[in-house]
Amino acid sequence: MQKELSKKEDVIGSETVFEKIKGRTPWIFGKSIRKPKINFPRLKLPRISFPMPSRSLSVITIMIILFVLQTGVVYFIVREPPAVGANAQGEPMFILNDIHESFIIEGIAASTLILFCSIGFIALFQASKYVYNKKMAIWILGIGMMMIIITFILLQYIISVKLGVI
Repeated sequence: MQKELSKKEDVIGSETVFEKIKGRTPWIFGKSIRKPKINFPRLKLPRISFPMPSRSLSVITIMIILFVLQTGVVYFIVREPPAVGANAQGEPMFILNDIHESFIIEGIAASTLILFCSIGFIALFQASKYVYNKKMAIWILGIGMMMIIITFILLQYIISVKLGVI
């Protein structure tokens, strides 16, 4: 037994995990197959560090990108719709009565409303930071909820006009 222990100490990494737990679970393959232990060298590679923008700048950039994408820039480039239209009497129309088409001003208005809704949800998140200042937390929650509810009502109005309900 003493001889076996000295042999295993001579070969680094020859002892398997199951052999380390000796009494509980025997090694499945016996002594014929060993799992080699590989020591990889730790290389110190040069790292390039770029200055990170502030959190506020990152959030503003993401909001601008979302605004541009939600506006439907690709749709406007491909379809080239008019900015604003007019009905048969010559009165200006800001919302087209077709669910599959839109004016440019309509896309910008809907995207602005969605942006306000997103800001409302951010306000809800920010209210959780004022746990110990109940008055401030309720104030921010109220503003956030009002922004979300007003945005929802206005977007529903736009959809109902497009469907011809109103």
